[in-house]
Amino acid sequence: MEAGVVVKVSGPLVVARDLPDPKMYDLVKVGKDRLMGEIIELRGNRASIQVYEETAGLGPGDEVISTGEPLSVELGPGLLTSIYDGVQRPLDVIRARYGNYVTRGVEEPGLSRERKWPFQPAVKVGDEVVAGDVLGTVQETTVILHKVMLPAGVEGKVSHIGEGDFNVEDTVAVVETSGGEVPVTMMQRWPVRRPRLYREKMAPSEPLVTGQRIVDTLFPISMGGTACVPGPFGSGKTVLQHAIAKWANAQIVVFVGCGERGNEMTDVLLEFPELTDPYSGEPLMLRTVLIANTSNMPVAAREASVYTGITIAEYYRDMGYHVALQADSTSRWAEALREISGRLEEMPGEEGYPAYLGTRLAAFYERAGRVICLGREGRVGSVSAIGSVSPPGGDLSEPVTQATLRVVKVFWGLEDRLAFARHFPAINWLNSYSLYQEKVEEYWNQEVDEAYAELRAEAMGILQREAELQEVVRLIGIEALSDQERLVMETAKSLREDFLQQNAFDDADAFTSLMKQYRLLRLIVTYHRLANRELEKGRPIEELIDLPVQEEIARAKFIPEEEMERFDRLEEKVAEQLAGEASQVNA
Repeated sequence: MEAGVVVKVSGPLVVARDLPDPKMYDLVKVGKDRLMGEIIELRGNRASIQVYEETAGLGPGDEVISTGEPLSVELGPGLLTSIYDGVQRPLDVIRARYGNYVTRGVEEPGLSRERKWPFQPAVKVGDEVVAGDVLGTVQETTVILHKVMLPAGVEGKVSHIGEGDFNVEDTVAVVETSGGEVPVTMMQRWPVRRPRLYREKMAPSEPLVTGQRIVDTLFPISMGGTACVPGPFGSGKTVLQHAIAKWANAQIVVFVGCGERGNEMTDVLLEFPELTDPYSGEPLMLRTVLIANTSNMPVAAREASVYTGITIAEYYRDMGYHVALQADSTSRWAEALREISGRLEEMPGEEGYPAYLGTRLAAFYERAGRVICLGREGRVGSVSAIGSVSPPGGDLSEPVTQATLRVVKVFWGLEDRLAFARHFPAINWLNSYSLYQEKVEEYWNQEVDEAYAELRAEAMGILQREAELQEVVRLIGIEALSDQERLVMETAKSLREDFLQQNAFDDADAFTSLMKQYRLLRLIVTYHRLANRELEKGRPIEELIDLPVQEEIARAKFIPEEEMERFDRLEEKVAEQLAGEASQVNA
């Protein structure tokens, strides 16, 4: 086999010459340890390679062998419950075979070759099939049915279909095409940098329900949507992503720890297997894929990790599942781009990031979406991409945050000020936004109540008015406010503390359905409207902000989902107490 020769080593960047027939993004093996790398630049007969492993010990003269194929992932039964590194090496298998440290050059397949899966055919001999059609199913976990699909580019008549136990490399079907017989296995390989194919991209139509009230009601994300979660250190980015991973109504969760601190990634690896899926009662890991790439792992693998994650997410989307992809954090990914770009001696852009930073971010987020999948069945699936950003010092004007905001449609701006005040989720309700609001409102009108959107708008107006009045209070004091303005301050406090703030450790408050969110919001706004009416009749503000029912309003978020009728009684009590107080004054 012909091989190239290393001429330069600069950290994770290796330059080789005389590679036979090199192509951009080809996978290569470097040195005697066969370190995995990827061609990222070609100049004459020289190829620049980013190596996904530690390059200590490499030197000029070491051989470089090209595989002739791009970096690809293995897709098939066995992905769920797995913990991979950035290039889809199974970390649990590596630990069992090689110990606690990842040995350089170690190669382990992403999917087990030993395990056999019970394959149930969905077609019969003689059926005409096209790319994307389901040939059969495998019960991958107790909660997810894995659909074995005909690979892209294959179309014809089924000449053989198996039934029984097979491993991922066994032939389960044979399709007679115009070019001859094509054997089909349960495993597909797909280049990570190439989006998987679909028939048609659809407009967003329903929300990804996360159970977090500030997200679902004020700044919703749709199924197939994109969101950015920027915030300084300690503001709760990872905690929010964990909550969404656990409670969102997506069927599959892909969590990518991209260059995160080792202790945070350890928390994920320890906590996720212990979490219970609120929808099935089974362990959450049965519908989860974890990709762990910590900050002390080779920097180039960070870049690969997000592509590995979204390719796996697209694969389950193609089966007709709704997938939530969490990338934590894209800032570390961008830092990896900056380091490799600097070693390539490319012209730097803003703050040293490469000029193509925005293009790479856009290419990643654009792979999210709600689509009609390949195949005659017309399955609909989605990938919702939620990426956290860690701007230095919380500066949201830095390049990664700004480039991300140009392509995503939801911005959840986290603030350490709120986190330090124990207000979680620490999302600032004044500078966050969602561009899916209009589409989600149509869903609210049909599935919850036609008044939902109106209540949300009124609540946002109260919160924005409070921010204006706080300036007056700070300068002059609350005595300078009119009674109507003091009522706004009181209602805004109730919205902040009783609606937006959630306790992740309380079973009744950790997750809130859309109907309960609507009822809780309606309760607070009803109080505000009735109290405002009493003010117009001449009632003093002191009476209205000191009603016994306000304590019950504050505790309403702890009402269990199955006791929703208690909100009716609370609204009646609000009206009775306000009317009762009024009659006493009139008497």
